[in-house]
Amino acid sequence: MYAPSTMPAETRKKALALPGDEGVFFFITADMAMFALFFLVFMVGQAQAPDIYRASRAALDPTLGLLNTLILATSGWLMVRAVDAARRERWSAARRNVIAAALVGLGFAVTKAFEYHAKISHGITLNTNEFFTYYYAFTGLHFFHFVIGVLVLAITQAKLAAPEGEKTRIWLESAAAYWHMVDLLWMVLFPMLYLAGGTA
Repeated sequence: MYAPSTMPAETRKKALALPGDEGVFFFITADMAMFALFFLVFMVGQAQAPDIYRASRAALDPTLGLLNTLILATSGWLMVRAVDAARRERWSAARRNVIAAALVGLGFAVTKAFEYHAKISHGITLNTNEFFTYYYAFTGLHFFHFVIGVLVLAITQAKLAAPEGEKTRIWLESAAAYWHMVDLLWMVLFPMLYLAGGTA
């Protein structure tokens, strides 16, 4: 086992390198920065009209939000297992975990569709008020990212069926990084939309 000071330069470089493709991490960073600006705009709006935001938030079901949080967290954990398996060259196990991550993740789509239908059937739409404009815009944009993520996972499992070593591992790590971004964005959206300020 090498001490940090005696570790060969090449090994040290690999240890410090980001997993997956660097271009994917650039995209993720830019995307997260965009969402951060959106969240800031939301916070400003909430500060200016706290009563409207509080009353609107009460119309959301935090149980559904929590369920989706658990679904995405579980799916993300399965992707961690997939990456770990791939690094050990256990490609079949990696593929099984990716497929499981996608299938579990689809529960998010079902729950979100149910929630959207319930809101719209009660006349709560994009035009109801500022809070729901943000609600539909943010969750809709997140859902778009989610759909892309599911497609990426579908491609990933196909690649894992006929792995090409390092190339496939890098693809998987990049796919996992994107999927974790989808998870992380929801981890911010859930408390911000469903919980924050609810008792103020």
